[in-house]
Amino acid sequence: MSSIPLTARGAEELRKELQRLKSEERPRIIEAIAEARAHGDLKENAEYHAAREQQGFVEGRINDIEAQLSNAQVFDVTKLNAGGKIVFGSTVDLIDEESGKEVSYQIVGDLEADISKSRISVSSPIARALIGKEEGDVAVVKAPGGDKEYEIVAVHYI
Repeated sequence: MSSIPLTARGAEELRKELQRLKSEERPRIIEAIAEARAHGDLKENAEYHAAREQQGFVEGRINDIEAQLSNAQVFDVTKLNAGGKIVFGSTVDLIDEESGKEVSYQIVGDLEADISKSRISVSSPIARALIGKEEGDVAVVKAPGGDKEYEIVAVHYI
């Protein structure tokens, strides 16, 4: 399996979720299964079957997170000497040349991407257009609706 790029913050969020699943969710489900078993016949016990299904989901998520973390290549952008260039983990302030609207994005790995938190995947068209550029440059993004141009206002390593 190839390495999975993660920011230091993304790796920490995965570790926190893993800890929560192991220390809170797993014991809660085990307790629910034990309680459902106490009710008697397991064949027709909906609570038991629901708890077992939930256990399967939690155990699957635990396995996924452990695999992702074991294959992760963690980048701490605050320790990189990128020389003002946009790199993985950078936060970039942009101006849409057409509309004049300002946007800010952090370039993260596929696992961390969340547009509602202004985190875009390194494999997205806009991130690919931005990587390697510097403050003051114009990035041309090939979009389905046509090319979009963004002026790079600032690059942050936070």
